[in-house]
Amino acid sequence: MFSAEIKAVELPVSLEEFRLKALAWADQHPHVAYYNPNNIPYPHDGFEHLLAFSSDASLSLREEDAFNSLRQELQQNHPLLCGFLTYDLKNQVEKLQSKNADNIEFPLLHFFSPTLYMYFKQDSISVYSKDDNITSAKAEIIATPAPFPATPGDIEVKQRIAKRQYINDVERIRQHILEGEVYELNYCIEFYAENIALQPLPLYLALNETSPTPFSGYLKCQDKYLLCASPERFLKKENQKLISQPIKGTIRRGATPQEDATLQHQLRHDEKELAENMMIVDLVRNDLSHSCATGTVQVEEMFGIYGFKQVSQMMSTIVGELRPEKDLVDALKGAFPMGSMTGAPKISAMQHIEKLEVTRRGLYSGAFGYIKQNNDCDFNVVIRSIQYNSSQKYLSFMVGSAITYDSVPEQEYAECLLKAQAILKVLGQA
Repeated sequence: MFSAEIKAVELPVSLEEFRLKALAWADQHPHVAYYNPNNIPYPHDGFEHLLAFSSDASLSLREEDAFNSLRQELQQNHPLLCGFLTYDLKNQVEKLQSKNADNIEFPLLHFFSPTLYMYFKQDSISVYSKDDNITSAKAEIIATPAPFPATPGDIEVKQRIAKRQYINDVERIRQHILEGEVYELNYCIEFYAENIALQPLPLYLALNETSPTPFSGYLKCQDKYLLCASPERFLKKENQKLISQPIKGTIRRGATPQEDATLQHQLRHDEKELAENMMIVDLVRNDLSHSCATGTVQVEEMFGIYGFKQVSQMMSTIVGELRPEKDLVDALKGAFPMGSMTGAPKISAMQHIEKLEVTRRGLYSGAFGYIKQNNDCDFNVVIRSIQYNSSQKYLSFMVGSAITYDSVPEQEYAECLLKAQAILKVLGQA
């Protein structure tokens, strides 16, 4: 790899403008991944601020044997891999199936090795390229017009499940809980728009401006796009250390600091939210124990309250040490899909999710991230995200909440609308 450090003082434009120009320049290629922590302080930090693209084909991964295929690729010498795992890989972790409609049609998993990638730092940019073209790339980026946040014109966003049906479904879940089939189930509904032609990058910039998060990202996979404003980490690997940070518990932000503090205190002492979070912590501890050494799985923080622009969330941090005979793929497979998006017990919850939900989750509830040369990685949980298929002109986003026996259906519905608020706003619907 060729590399160079571009200092801010050397540029004819600001670092911020150069970043936007670089995004637009990269977006001309078939495979693009952008990871933005938005300078938000977070335990174990957010994503690294990274932009990567490839003008080549993505890796030829065997979807029918996804995890082993990824393991074989990781044995090759890749400086960096960028990509995702979809929720429907659950069928290769457990004996499950996905038969619901899928209108976005992301592949089951997708990774590419970048032609060029760059890390954005406080006063410089580190650039790495397969070719000796960094000087010319810099000139091309500077000559590229910077994109601006923009929302699409009039579009009609429809709700796949009406409120009455949602409430009936939550009552069905409560009955399953009463019968002992599950303790908690994450039930999600889809919002969608058809025959929509839009520019994904300006829409992502608008979403990120409206709802900045530590695991924000933009993905282009040929004609399919992910515009992500996720606040949640699925799994980070640092040497042998694994870090998972499930979120369970959501409340709106207050209009004043006093109201905000009151609401956060309410969330921190809400028995239902605490019970949800505790169940998922236990589930994640069990998931990490599949690949971590005995006695190393620990809860670093329980019930932490973190404020984002749209909502406050309750987050817990679980860590463990990967066993010497286990690798990154073992860690990913052992924890996938993330318990915060399924429920407990995990297998039973996923079986009921398949019956209750009417659309396939696809990349929603999956994981988007990057893997470094030493197999360290960081993956988010794909939530608060727009998916878009430009060939089909189909836009989709999903929201959900964890249902327990104590759930009040109308309140769960209101929580879904709260989580959808930022996306509806940038789509001109709120």
